[in-house]
Amino acid sequence: MINLTTKERLLLEDAKSHETLCVAKYKEHAEKANCQELKSLFNSLAQKEQQHLDTINQILNGIIPAMNQAQGQQSTNAQSQFDLSSLQSSAPINYDESDKLLCQDALSTEKYVSSTYDTAIFEFKDKNIRQILNHIQKEEQEHGEKIYNYMSQHGMYS
Repeated sequence: MINLTTKERLLLEDAKSHETLCVAKYKEHAEKANCQELKSLFNSLAQKEQQHLDTINQILNGIIPAMNQAQGQQSTNAQSQFDLSSLQSSAPINYDESDKLLCQDALSTEKYVSSTYDTAIFEFKDKNIRQILNHIQKEEQEHGEKIYNYMSQHGMYS
């Protein structure tokens, strides 16, 4: 069991709120997306955000998940992860405007959430928690990269 400072607890509550929003947003975006490829991407990201939320909840409950255990959970879901590389050649140049808006919203959210982890990492005294938050932040950056790559491959950037 760990004792969190008030500031640490507040930062984790913020992270919990952000991750809850991300899970809901990706699920909703998956339902709204017209492109099947984009639906798959959003569903994959929703699963990853749920893992982040579960990790934050564990820390809030006084449990520090082992990094190898947290990484093991993530590799267990590797089959459900979205891989753009296999779809690059079949990606259409034309895109749906509403899908573009969903992507822009998701990318903006990832930028914001990643930045909040950047700040939080420096506020924790426990090295293990800092490492866990750093790992989550890296994954948030990877989410943004996947969204960017999808947008780029579908002509959503000029």
